[in-house]
Amino acid sequence: LQLERLRSRQLNFDPDSLTRLLEEPGWHVHHHRISLLSETPGEPSSMGPWATARDLCTTYKFVDPNILRAFYDSKELLEHRTMLLEVHFWGLRIYAGVRAGGSFDGCRTESGRRARVWGWNYRTLAGHFEQGQIDYEVWKWLDTGEVEFRINAVSRRANAEHPLINIGFLLFGRNRQIAFARTACERMAELTRAELSARSSHS
Repeated sequence: LQLERLRSRQLNFDPDSLTRLLEEPGWHVHHHRISLLSETPGEPSSMGPWATARDLCTTYKFVDPNILRAFYDSKELLEHRTMLLEVHFWGLRIYAGVRAGGSFDGCRTESGRRARVWGWNYRTLAGHFEQGQIDYEVWKWLDTGEVEFRINAVSRRANAEHPLINIGFLLFGRNRQIAFARTACERMAELTRAELSARSSHS
């Protein structure tokens, strides 16, 4: 029922104007990355670290459920997915809605090196205590086979309905966001290793 209500909500910011919005006060940008297990150079293996991390990313399993839980319809396409987030903060359970802004899969060049990149993002809906977007990306450097996971977040505080949430987020929210991203990166590395190890032991 809550998911149905969220599907009718609009975003609480304009993603097409995000570059301009970032010039306004209050916006924060965070970049996080972690190295995963490597694989053979060239295009990703269908059963290797890159593909494994991509699958974990698609199902949002890399997020620590003690910090955040996500509820969504698994039959809904990722590109159009609406999600109800249950955020554990200050002993409270805070609910907020987000919607996927699309997914992508292709090659990118960074510092003269080519990488295969898969990722997706979600954006905040009206009623969320924040405004912004989070991108989750799995990279594989084609020249070395190195694989990494990245989280890129842009956000600013929005006015929540409960004053305690506003105060708590003002005091502790930014540190909590950074801890969320770091923990998510660490869990992605752990889950990727565990999945590949389990697959190896059964082969």
